[in-house]
Amino acid sequence: MTAAAAGSPVDGVLATVSIVLSLVLALWALVCAARNRPPDRAQLIGLALLELALLALAVVALVALGGGERPGEPGAFFGYLVTLVCLPPLAAVLARMEPTRWGSGIVCAVCLVTPVVVVRLQQTWEVLGG
Repeated sequence: MTAAAAGSPVDGVLATVSIVLSLVLALWALVCAARNRPPDRAQLIGLALLELALLALAVVALVALGGGERPGEPGAFFGYLVTLVCLPPLAAVLARMEPTRWGSGIVCAVCLVTPVVVVRLQQTWEVLGG
């Protein structure tokens, strides 16, 4: 980890909590899909908790921006940030529209994409301009 990464506002406990929560929820949704179960209340509550963690991560990033810190790739950073906070609500809507095992599959897929977007968010902050 570089010195820039150590001071990154999007790298730390909130990012780790978001990633772990997302992977646990993905596993739960995968089990439900394998058992031919539609998305249940636990999955939707998990998506809501994940959204809260991601919103907290976004607030920390925006506060750091307000404090004068800047990401290495601002355009990509804001794109990933907006995408990140939109993923759980999108999964919830699509899962409710598909009340079959495939709804659980949608939750699983989105929860597997979320950690990748968190890591990309961290990487776009840490780029040092060349």
